[in-house]
Amino acid sequence: MTGVRGARAVSAAPARAARVSRARRFTLALTAATAVLAGCASGTTETAPDTTGTTTSAAPDATGTTPRGTLLVADFGGDTVTFVDPGRDGSGEGGAPIASVEVGTAPYGLVVGEDGRAWVATAEGVAVVDTQRRTRLGIVPYETETGPVTTGEYRGGGMGIALAPDGLHVYVGVNVPGGDGTLEVIDTATREVTGTAPVGRRPFDVDVSPDSREVYATGHDSFDVTAVDARTLKTRRMEVAPYGTEGGLGSWLKPHYAVVRPQDGRLLLPFEGERLAVLDPRTGEVTVERMTANTHQHGAALAPDGTLLVVGTGPIGADDEDPSLTVRTPDGKERTVPLDGPHEDVAVSADGHTAYVTGGFTRDGYWNGITVVDLRDEKNEPVRLEAGNRPLGIAIL
Repeated sequence: MTGVRGARAVSAAPARAARVSRARRFTLALTAATAVLAGCASGTTETAPDTTGTTTSAAPDATGTTPRGTLLVADFGGDTVTFVDPGRDGSGEGGAPIASVEVGTAPYGLVVGEDGRAWVATAEGVAVVDTQRRTRLGIVPYETETGPVTTGEYRGGGMGIALAPDGLHVYVGVNVPGGDGTLEVIDTATREVTGTAPVGRRPFDVDVSPDSREVYATGHDSFDVTAVDARTLKTRRMEVAPYGTEGGLGSWLKPHYAVVRPQDGRLLLPFEGERLAVLDPRTGEVTVERMTANTHQHGAALAPDGTLLVVGTGPIGADDEDPSLTVRTPDGKERTVPLDGPHEDVAVSADGHTAYVTGGFTRDGYWNGITVVDLRDEKNEPVRLEAGNRPLGIAIL
């Protein structure tokens, strides 16, 4: 099958000459302030706050910082990230967007570190955002050649993104239209790409093992997860295809997002609201558990108590059910919360009481908001909250 192969060799780290070239371009950019634009694809990496990339519609709180619990979403339909007030007690009631920051074309995934910096995978590079000051600090260009900067579901550039537990490295899955993707490693101190490794096609998601030794890139169009050694960047491909690979690129039955179970390091990959693939990355063995939502599924997250949350985007076949959020306890018991329209990704509050589900969706049918789901009381109806422009990735500050 196209795009599926065995273990891959390690790509070389970026050449010193390339770094020198970027530094020269950076110097020129500083002398021409008009060239410092948030959507710029010139390949420069800024080291000072880029205030031209900031649009604010509401002031920070009394301390001058963004309040804890604020939501941050990647606006796949624009070139911004949007800060969202989650409302009273995080319930969505009375909440609203409070600020947007320009980051680059078609942002997809994002991750936020303990230092308050957000790393946002765009079509142009990984943008770095100071979430307290609500300003873009710079953008890290990709080493991988992804073709012209475009928008839409199949655009090249960053998709899944993850941060090492120690905060020293960011890992981003880079889509190369028509070919296999790459995993790029960014040093968070220098904001430079320090290494690349080949992975599967369209790396929807990136995760890190509990011991930080491996990074996992989920290849949507190659039915696989690539394990990358965080130290050597050597790779191992593991097929994850509980329905088989028949249909190839035209198949709907592919992996999308994964979560890593902390207690044993296994990856949980939901498929179609029918099957949960449990991948042991040590052996490559996949076991399958039954799911009940019977709907096409994308985003996934784990609550602090181990409850698995999975976004059902809606039907792809005549017998499929409508969009929903699956709430699956560690012992495998499930309930589904109906959602109004397609959604894409999900984040859960630190106390495990609330789920925030983005309405962006990678295909048609998206809407510009977040659905807020009370995980404690099944009687409470989900609350729809305006948020951004086709929001996909989401984090809670």
